[in-house]
Amino acid sequence: MIFDNMKHPHEGQPVLEKGAPLNEAKGAVILIHGRGASAESILSFYDSLNGSGLSWLAPQANHSTWYPYTFLSPIEQNEPGYSSALQIIADLVDKVTGAGIPKEKIILAGFSQGACLASEYAARNPDRYGGVVALSGGLIGDVVETDRYQGSMDGTPVFLGCSDIDHHIPEERVHETADVFNRLDANVTKKIYEGMGHTINEDELQYFQNFLNGVRES
Repeated sequence: MIFDNMKHPHEGQPVLEKGAPLNEAKGAVILIHGRGASAESILSFYDSLNGSGLSWLAPQANHSTWYPYTFLSPIEQNEPGYSSALQIIADLVDKVTGAGIPKEKIILAGFSQGACLASEYAARNPDRYGGVVALSGGLIGDVVETDRYQGSMDGTPVFLGCSDIDHHIPEERVHETADVFNRLDANVTKKIYEGMGHTINEDELQYFQNFLNGVRES
């Protein structure tokens, strides 16, 4: 894939917003879409969940793809998309905190490629967030290099949900991801669903809803 901007390919792409304005919101949800999808599609979570009172932000990837190869490839092969995507998330976190919403009221969430990025950003930038929701995803790289992930998430709730037969996400990578978050002092819930495939189920949505409720009511 040839990106238009080879230094920061996702710079300048739209960020869609729903819900409460940042200056009025009780918290924020940063949603990262999957490969071949869109900011608009991932914002369907807003309609299927009760996220009232929260500000929802969904960035759009250049060419609808955050990085070109599988997340199990060496990170260097997925540059510059990989670093550009993480920078987009960092910029949105800065935007939210700049509006007066602390990180402990920010939920980082995504599906598939977006789940990989949400978990990778949180593990590389550990802090007390409102939650991390990684649906069918895991930490990025051909191997999980634990030295990359240092610090404390101070009890941040983390939900990892995936199928045992997902053809994109090996179950072992979900376990490795959970191990990293546990070492970072997160409060991890890991659910492996038998025979589900690469999709999202109602049980996962309920965990997501619980995180939304926690941020809104805290």
